[in-house]
Amino acid sequence: MTDNVVNGDVLSNQKKQSKMNTQGYKQQQYAKPVKRYCQTMDLQDKPELIAEYRRRHSESEVWKEIIEGIKAVGILEMEIYLLGTRLFMIVETPEDFDWDTAMKRLATLPRQQEWEESMAMLQQCSKQATSDEKWQMMERIFHLY
Repeated sequence: MTDNVVNGDVLSNQKKQSKMNTQGYKQQQYAKPVKRYCQTMDLQDKPELIAEYRRRHSESEVWKEIIEGIKAVGILEMEIYLLGTRLFMIVETPEDFDWDTAMKRLATLPRQQEWEESMAMLQQCSKQATSDEKWQMMERIFHLY
């Protein structure tokens, strides 16, 4: 197979996946300015594990203690997107939010480490890694307002 065919197949698959929602996603409005963090991580390249990751993050399956903990540290909104094995997470917080302090606190909350360990088998990371160690902060290189 030539590089063009391989690259064409990859682009074709990406286009198919990107058409899943061409209507966009509504965003929460806040009365005060917020800031946004964008992070990425990779899942294991096994369809059954990716399906399991999706299932565990569904509304009916995600642990209530995890949602409560995310809110308790001051996170206003969190979204995770998936393309192939690549995860992309957007986190919105108040302007005065301190990421490092919040992540240290999050790691100590009930069931958080248990959740991280249960997710680690699906992710490309160490089983003992905290959320902050798994997710890599992304650099914004362009914006348009």
